[in-house]
Formats: sequence, structure tokens, C-alpha cells
Amino acid sequence: MIDAAVADGREDFRPLPELSPEERRQIVTLPASIGRLTAVRSLVLYGSNLVRIPPEIGGMTNLEEFSPYTSRRLHWFPYEITRCARLADSTVSTRSIYGNYKYRPPFPRLLPPAGDTVLDVENLDPARWGTTAARTCSVCDGPIPVTGPHQAWLSRMVATDVLPLLVNACSQACLDALPAGAKGHLPRPHRGGAIEQPPPH
Repeated sequence: MIDAAVADGREDFRPLPELSPEERRQIVTLPASIGRLTAVRSLVLYGSNLVRIPPEIGGMTNLEEFSPYTSRRLHWFPYEITRCARLADSTVSTRSIYGNYKYRPPFPRLLPPAGDTVLDVENLDPARWGTTAARTCSVCDGPIPVTGPHQAWLSRMVATDVLPLLVNACSQACLDALPAGAKGHLPRPHRGGAIEQPPPH
């Protein structure tokens, strides 16, 4: 479906209505090839079974509308979505996302890089890293070291919603270079776990 969308240069991509309910239930992430959808202006994933969005969404440079509304298993987004400079409209089920201002659900604890252990950063365990691959730094676009990414959470305004973003950085220096968090949320990048969030509204 992505190949067809790339070939015909469509601006509106709504893949789920073309799938059966059984097929939709099987899709827990999108393929990295979504980064090829550079002509797409509207990405609609209403009612999906998605658990994560790949960082390659940052390659969708013309994206203006992003709607994963009622995707109840989607609790966070990749920091690379901030590269979609034209993104102006988002429709997200904010009650489902980590750290939302109404309920402040906790952020999962992120672990530091794997020390001296050499990893295959093209084939990561998503239960541990939140992604199946971490090829380039979310911040500087440089290569991720073979010991794995330096990870952090950061809540930022993306289009019309404050979203919890997972940063996969090449170094602590890149984490230190991140901007401040959104007003009313944790001001600095953090690793989640037992942290004190601002009170819910």
C-alpha cells in the first residue's frame, strides 16, 4: 500500500479502511518505509491497533494532518515527528498518552545504554527499546553507537497536542541539547519511572 501511494503521489493516506478487521488487529507498528511518503499531507490512522510509530515518520516532510484518534494502545510518539515542519493539525486520544495533563499516567522507566555490550541496532527488542531499529540520532541525525541509544522522554507541543516523545540519541550531549518540555509538563528530558510529575488538571 505504501509502494502504491509513493507511485501515485497521493496526498491523503488512509490505509486501514482497505484492510479487514483481522488484518488491522495484526498491525502494531508501521513499516519504516512510511518515510518515503513525502507527498502525503494527511495521514489518518483512526481506530488503529498501533503500539508505536517508527521514527521514519520524520521523513514525511509535507505532512500537515496526523490523526491516530482512538488508537488506544498508542501511548507515545517518536521525537522525529518534530521534523514534520508543516504538521499543523493533530487528532490524538490524549487520555491514552503518557504524562497527559488530565491524569498524569506514569512514563515507563528507560534504561541506560547497554554498557560494553555490542548490539545490532538494526534489530532491537521493541519491549526494551521502544523500536525495532535505531539507526540515527533523533537530535543530530548522526549514527547510533553499537551500545545502543541514549534514551529520554520529553513532552512537546506537536501541531495541536502535547505529545510524549521518545528520544533515541547518540550521546548524552545530544540529550542535553534538547529544548525544554511543554508548559505544565516536566521541563527537561527524563528517563521516566518513579518521577514526580506536575499535578493533574
